[in-house]
Amino acid sequence: MSTEHAAAKASHDTHAGLSAKGLKAGSVGLIGAVVIGVSCIAPAYTLTAALGPTVAEVGVQLPAIFLVGFIPMLLVAFGYRELNNAMPDAGTSFTWASRAFGPWIGWMGGWGLIAATIIVLSNLAAVAVDFFYLMLAQLFGNPELADLTLNLPLNIATTLVFIALACWISYRGMETTKGVQYVLVAFQLFVLGWFAVAAFSHVANGTAFDATAISPEWFNPFAVESFSAFAAGVSLSIFIYWGWDVTLTMNEETRNPEKTPGRAATVTVLVIVIIYMTVALATLSYAGIGQEGLGAGNPENQGSIFAVLAGPVMGPFAILMSLSILSSSAASLQSTFVSPARTLLAMGHYKALPTKFGRISPTFKSPSYATIAAAIAAAGFYVITRTTSENALWDTITALGMMICFYYGITALACVWFFRSEAFSGAQAFFFKFLAPLLGGVILLVMFVKTAYDSMDPAYGSGSSVGGIGLVFILGMGVILLGVVLMLVMAKIRPEFFKGKVLPTGY
Repeated sequence: MSTEHAAAKASHDTHAGLSAKGLKAGSVGLIGAVVIGVSCIAPAYTLTAALGPTVAEVGVQLPAIFLVGFIPMLLVAFGYRELNNAMPDAGTSFTWASRAFGPWIGWMGGWGLIAATIIVLSNLAAVAVDFFYLMLAQLFGNPELADLTLNLPLNIATTLVFIALACWISYRGMETTKGVQYVLVAFQLFVLGWFAVAAFSHVANGTAFDATAISPEWFNPFAVESFSAFAAGVSLSIFIYWGWDVTLTMNEETRNPEKTPGRAATVTVLVIVIIYMTVALATLSYAGIGQEGLGAGNPENQGSIFAVLAGPVMGPFAILMSLSILSSSAASLQSTFVSPARTLLAMGHYKALPTKFGRISPTFKSPSYATIAAAIAAAGFYVITRTTSENALWDTITALGMMICFYYGITALACVWFFRSEAFSGAQAFFFKFLAPLLGGVILLVMFVKTAYDSMDPAYGSGSSVGGIGLVFILGMGVILLGVVLMLVMAKIRPEFFKGKVLPTGY
């Protein structure tokens, strides 16, 4: 064992009940953690999918809504940072909620993270496949190649190959993951920057589709025409920031594990909001919010706004945008494996799941069994939902919002409860350990309840329903209830964890 690893392990073991898992300590620095955090959020993929629907809800107040959605993410990130400073552990939400609220809520916090990331892994693979065939069509000048993604057996086979490749890179540990991410993240940020500069140049030269001057009103959230549009916009904007918490799940592998992951989470959220604001302003300035032609409000453009605008804005270099979205979804597919694998590892290590989930690859010092299990679960989920109904796949992605709010909210409130005895010891402790996570957690849990209530309407999502109840609600609640069932099974099989003997509550 290296001196650095031994020191990290000794520090880790001083926290009651916590212990190192055998991951490779010191393999990720601040910049590497931020790169992986940005990759997991996937700005190019997220923006092309989210800009149109958000404009449809809130119009030119898009920048205001992006800023409003950023606030609870930043508040929750502060809470995550404080928990990490006190208890750097790869289990994050699972471990921290167990220490704050006990094993039952802790187990469900871990399940929320695992379920959300497994679902999004299948979606990211599907998007990567769509843009892979679109890229081939553009490269060879043959539009028919883009339609190959509609061939179900070929689509499923290609998706499984993407998942397997991402699993293989993740299995090889953080050094390989980090190397791949530097290239993919740099490329997508370069292309997004190119798009923004080109769009602003068109506006300045008078060649924009619907040149619209940036106005202070765009940054006023109170100018949104109705509360329902405001809530829908905030829901969309909260979810576009999801993924920064991957920086915390790497805490046992970072240099200075008590400080680096928390700093990386905060920096990641700040970097992402700058990217989003720049591209949002460039898009609105160039295209306007009209519902015809290239307008950002055109319903026909909402599936992928960059697929529509890249050609007019970037000219012959539009193929770079397709490559950027492909690399964005592929990069996120790979980096997203980090979170569920390390949460499953921690749950196996602390006896909340079978101990085989706690296995570490002796060669790569990465979660071996947990990484492969996450890949198999994501592949199985994609095959089942895609062959059953395409609506089921996309409605589960819509239901993903409930799970994100669920486990983020639990973790933020875990910070408030865990530090309750020192919350009023000073101004800094009051803000970072009490007020910020309390506000962030309450906002997200309110959004969880509101999304659950709204999704009971069959019109929510794809419009599918079962017995008059929206499919999104059934899928979202179904995944959470599946977690409850699995938890009860594990309580019978592995009672030691659920009796609080492994991870005691409190300090």
